[in-house]
Amino acid sequence: MKKIFALVIILLLIGCSSSPTNTTSMKLTSTAFTDQASLPAQYTCDGEDVSPPLAWSDVPEKTQSFVLIVDDPDTAHGTWNHWLLYDIPADVRKIDEHRSAGIEGTTSMKTVGYHGACPPNGVHRYFFKLFALDTLLHILPAANKVQIEKAMEGHIMGQAELMGKYQRSGK
Repeated sequence: MKKIFALVIILLLIGCSSSPTNTTSMKLTSTAFTDQASLPAQYTCDGEDVSPPLAWSDVPEKTQSFVLIVDDPDTAHGTWNHWLLYDIPADVRKIDEHRSAGIEGTTSMKTVGYHGACPPNGVHRYFFKLFALDTLLHILPAANKVQIEKAMEGHIMGQAELMGKYQRSGK
């Protein structure tokens, strides 16, 4: 009887999970760099520190908005958020260099806007993660990553990822 009860609890927990089960694989690209390649210096603190151009395709039908999260998991202090965009309109399929779309969130620098790669030492990875949602998030401007991810729960229809690397000269 205990085994059946435990099995029922496990099945209920799995069924109540807010993680998406049917997400579509989208494609995220940049004309500035390819997946797993080095970021050009102009998109870093060693250059102009402007956001790179991005484009996406293979978007799920009925997408209502997009979220873009750019982060670096290789820091000594945990994941560093470099750019947060949410409520990007569903008809947008690209963001030009040094441009934005939707609402910008608060980064790890405690400011809004793009903050390019600037690792203190070694090679760091920068993940550009795009999510297609079945809703607008309707959260306040300048939300942080935790607030954005919480609002996204249960609404992710598709996702894509593009990763660039960067190491500063002499570091």
